[in-house]
Amino acid sequence: MKKQNTISIEQKIRGVGLHTGLETNVIFKPAESNTGIKFVRTDLEGTPEILASIDLVGETNRSTQLSKGGIIIQTTEHVLAAAAALEIDNLIIEMDNLELPILDGSAAPFVEILEKAQVIEQEATKSFFKPKRNIYFKVEETGSEYFLEPSDDFSLKVQIDYGTDILNNSEAIITDITEFRTECANARTFVFLHELENLLNQGMIKGGDLENAIVLADKELSKEKLSNLAQLFNKKEVKIQKNGTLNNLELRYENEPARHKLLDVIGDLSLIGSPIKGKLVVKKPGHKANVAFAKKMNEIMKMSIPIYDSQQKPVKDIHQIMEMLPHRPPFLLIDKIIELSENHVVGIKNVTMNEDYFQGHFPGAPVMPGVLQVEAMAQAGGILLLSSVPDPENYLTYFMKIDKAKFKQKVLPGDTIIFKTELVSPIRRGICHMFGQGFVGGKVVMEAELMAQMKKVK
Repeated sequence: MKKQNTISIEQKIRGVGLHTGLETNVIFKPAESNTGIKFVRTDLEGTPEILASIDLVGETNRSTQLSKGGIIIQTTEHVLAAAAALEIDNLIIEMDNLELPILDGSAAPFVEILEKAQVIEQEATKSFFKPKRNIYFKVEETGSEYFLEPSDDFSLKVQIDYGTDILNNSEAIITDITEFRTECANARTFVFLHELENLLNQGMIKGGDLENAIVLADKELSKEKLSNLAQLFNKKEVKIQKNGTLNNLELRYENEPARHKLLDVIGDLSLIGSPIKGKLVVKKPGHKANVAFAKKMNEIMKMSIPIYDSQQKPVKDIHQIMEMLPHRPPFLLIDKIIELSENHVVGIKNVTMNEDYFQGHFPGAPVMPGVLQVEAMAQAGGILLLSSVPDPENYLTYFMKIDKAKFKQKVLPGDTIIFKTELVSPIRRGICHMFGQGFVGGKVVMEAELMAQMKKVK
């Protein structure tokens, strides 16, 4: 099991925002386990925080923006890609303005400053998103396609095609997230010449210049227009290079635009909050499409339905469960444990008409009481909690809190409930904070947050 990471010491960086043209001072600070990546606006009253979460994405026009209660963090993708590349899970990013600096137009300066901050391991276990089956997702509006295949490792292939002579079919590949630093981190953002005027009219790219963006000349320009561009970007002269770029910088890679698109995909998809285990192929990505796919994955994560094969040998059968739990019929409400790790458990409850409570709940219309569904899920959670000690038979577990309980569908005789319960935070001093869901027939029937404590009784 991999552990979560943060940084050891503070580091600072400053620069101008690409779209706002405003200078921003940024301070990177260590964060506790399970904090996630948080942006803090130190220039605003109350220093509001915004979690790097797909649920808080605002605009996606030319960058990925986070927004909460009117507070904005703009152009997040490069710093998020850098954190993902260095496998940093918990980080505080303080800013005294709304937009992160564009710097040289890539993620490399952020990678360098975070490496200086010294990435360190924490005690909490890292959670990954590994799909149970292949995922295909298409954004019809843009023609963007995403294909994710389950794997024990991560790889990413990005394919772009802008249908122009200067930038047609091109691709970039990494076979492991650790390759990002050397293969993609320094790939710079790019823009087509025909887009410049429109972006300027929208009040964007105020901080753009020919040092932090590759301008691709997809059309001929008169000497007068070249002169106007030189004035706009405060250059003595602007020329169109043989490779079709408008600035005097050499491309760092022949496929630098494709590598930058891969960079953006890494940054945007990190907003799901868990590193991906899978082989991902993306065609024609963009911030809007990346965010749409991230939201799809987020839904799948929240609705991650465990697969139950009744022929498969359980991790713990009913006898092994009774060795750990003090509960006995008719109040033993879990039949099997089919998955068990340091931070999650999956248990099975077969609901039959023989349950005593069906006599009165309700005559002629039997429905499993919600409170017993919560109890059954808690018993599965008890196995998770008691598995953290070498002598579980000497402990009892007690409820401390039930929160955000929801019941979405009736549970009837003949149903098999699959309970999946995961730690919200590491177990400390015998206290366990869990989030669990119950599934019947592939649908969520209930969910709740639970807190329990185990105490030694022998």
